[in-house]
Amino acid sequence: MSIVVIIFWVVFVLYIGFKLVASIRIVPTKEVLIVERWGRYHDTLHAGIHFMVPFMDRVAYRHTLKEQAIEVDPQICITKDNVQVKVDGVLYIVILDPQKASYGIQDYKFASAQLAQTSMRAIIGTMDLDKTFESRDVINQKIVNVIDEASEAWGIRVNRYEIQNLSPPKSVVESMEKQKTAELKKRSEISLSEGDRDSRINRSEGLMQEAINKSQGEMQKRINEAEGKAKEILSISQATAKSINLIADSIQNPGGKEAVKLRVTERYIQKMRNIAKEDNNLVLPMDLTNFESVKKSIDQYLSQKK
Repeated sequence: MSIVVIIFWVVFVLYIGFKLVASIRIVPTKEVLIVERWGRYHDTLHAGIHFMVPFMDRVAYRHTLKEQAIEVDPQICITKDNVQVKVDGVLYIVILDPQKASYGIQDYKFASAQLAQTSMRAIIGTMDLDKTFESRDVINQKIVNVIDEASEAWGIRVNRYEIQNLSPPKSVVESMEKQKTAELKKRSEISLSEGDRDSRINRSEGLMQEAINKSQGEMQKRINEAEGKAKEILSISQATAKSINLIADSIQNPGGKEAVKLRVTERYIQKMRNIAKEDNNLVLPMDLTNFESVKKSIDQYLSQKK
């Protein structure tokens, strides 16, 4: 047997052995293999060990069932108010049907990224620049809805889309910074003016309340003094009336009149003594026992002194 024949059989045996070994496939968890037989779809192999028919079956596609993150390249979008913004993002997808992902579209990753870009341009084109910064969540959700409608035939599902960067031109950024600075200055001036206004109002209300309190206090003071004087006059009048009543009752008793006369005489005598201390030139009547005569002399003297 020639060396060429020997080499042929050795290569043939090795090839057959390789094919037999290759027909045994172990599929890891969260991965699937798409098997074709004679060029047509035959089976989907999930996690585990599988045996294929040599020379008839072949693995055409390998897919992962894990969630995949696909970067969407930056692109220029024009807003409704004709401002160019540079936008990029990340798309998160997962394969639901490996067969559709293999035969429904040539490259589902590229198609999803392109669809996300076109949808982003269309959505941002309907918004003003200020609105795009405020509505990131709205834009993300709209892009997810658009891709979901188209990706059903691709056997994939879009879980979410996130805008990473949304960058307007430098001139627009500078204008926005100036506008923000002006708004902050305006708010500061408004706050200062409102604070000064509130301070003035508080001071005026305090002065007004102080004046009211003072006037009420003065009024209450006068009322209290008037009431005190009234009570004093009432007490004096009541005491005087009571004393008069007592004197009147005493006069009616036996010897009351003589006692009154004696009391009056004592008071006039005391008064005369006081006058005598001040002035020795006092003329008295001859009859000091005549009360009326003494009283008349004292009254005349007092009227002359005046």
